[in-house]
Amino acid sequence: MSSKATRIELFRLRTPSMRAFHLSWLAFFVCFFAWFAVAPLMPLIKGEFHLDKDQLANINIAAVAVTVFGRLIVGPLCDRFGPRRTYTWLLALGAIPVFGIAFAHSYTSFLLFRLAIGIAGAGFVITQYHTSVMFAPNVVGTANAVAAGWGNAGGGVAQSVMPCLVAAMLAIGVQHDLGWRAAMFVPGVSMLIVSALYWRYAQDTPQGDYKDLRAQSAQRGSGRPGGWAVFRAAMRNYRVWMLFVTYAGCFGVELFVHGVAASYYVDRFGLDLRHAGLAAGSFGLLALFARALGGIASDRLARKNGLAVRSWLLGALMLGEGLGLLWFSSTQVATVAIAAMIVFGLFTHMACGATYALVPFVDRKALGGVAGIVGAGGNVGAVVAGFLLKGTGSVQHTFALLGAFVIAGSLCALAVRFSAEHTAREEQLYREALRQAEPVASPSAAWAID
Repeated sequence: MSSKATRIELFRLRTPSMRAFHLSWLAFFVCFFAWFAVAPLMPLIKGEFHLDKDQLANINIAAVAVTVFGRLIVGPLCDRFGPRRTYTWLLALGAIPVFGIAFAHSYTSFLLFRLAIGIAGAGFVITQYHTSVMFAPNVVGTANAVAAGWGNAGGGVAQSVMPCLVAAMLAIGVQHDLGWRAAMFVPGVSMLIVSALYWRYAQDTPQGDYKDLRAQSAQRGSGRPGGWAVFRAAMRNYRVWMLFVTYAGCFGVELFVHGVAASYYVDRFGLDLRHAGLAAGSFGLLALFARALGGIASDRLARKNGLAVRSWLLGALMLGEGLGLLWFSSTQVATVAIAAMIVFGLFTHMACGATYALVPFVDRKALGGVAGIVGAGGNVGAVVAGFLLKGTGSVQHTFALLGAFVIAGSLCALAVRFSAEHTAREEQLYREALRQAEPVASPSAAWAID
């Protein structure tokens, strides 16, 4: 615990913790950008491939389905091989289907590549794992929320930037059916660049890489269980499954909105592709600060009121999200719909941040398993939303049903409780972290969060 960072100092890149912080959010940013780069272009692709409603629903489900398995796998992989190696390989391999989708010429090939791109979404678990092992309890919720929030903003950037890239391609004379394909090379190349940066500049923990640390432990005759052992331990913890449901209700909704928002504004309100992309992008860009607010609020409230208040905050945020979704689903005017989306989007992103402000405290010995299972819950929620859309045939009705689900899911947040022994142990670690958090007399101190 003594080697973990007790402050977030944004411009001190010399420390392993801050390098991990910046590299992890940047890696997830490009993953999220690539994951949803094709979503705002679906009105164009729909016309080129002559897609019907069922095919569009299948594509939306495929975009998030494989990430469920990816997130379950990368958590134990982080425990086994470390976040540095896991993220490097995920970025490098994830770029392949991003390039591949540019060469799709049928519904089947497009669906397969869209399915494979979903593996990029597993990067979220690595981001949360890496910041969790680098930061102390007094600031870990903030670190997790800020890193994930800045990474999630890649979805909003994709919604806004990709239509502009296609427009730029058309302006310089690229043929209409090649414009969106050429634009897909931007996220693919970005993933490869960040993969190289992660390998070069990151390390697994403040003490060094897992490979070296395990070699030292083996020499001393000590060690820790492997990745799948801690995964099984996480599966037996009921709190993990409560957070699985809450994350399905917040991040699952976020993914669903990223997948359908642009098309929803085009079909329901008659906006053109560029303005629909900007409207949808405003939801994603909330992640720049809203998710961080959830983590900061969780850390600040816990400092005064203890560990239990983190669950209460999460429940309240999910209740606000559910009510906002019901409002959004009932609006008839585009401007009111955008306002409603921003309101429920604030609660959605803050709930995501508050969820992963709780994750590091569930079971420190099974962190990879906990982070992976809870993260997979978000994608399960998005898959369920996709099947709801396929069953109802109406995005509007699906949003209403999701609002009711989120309100019910808020009760799961309130069900997350900790024993007196667990709370006392965490409070001791928390007090140790606060004692270590001393003001730093440097130019970066003005940009520090503690």
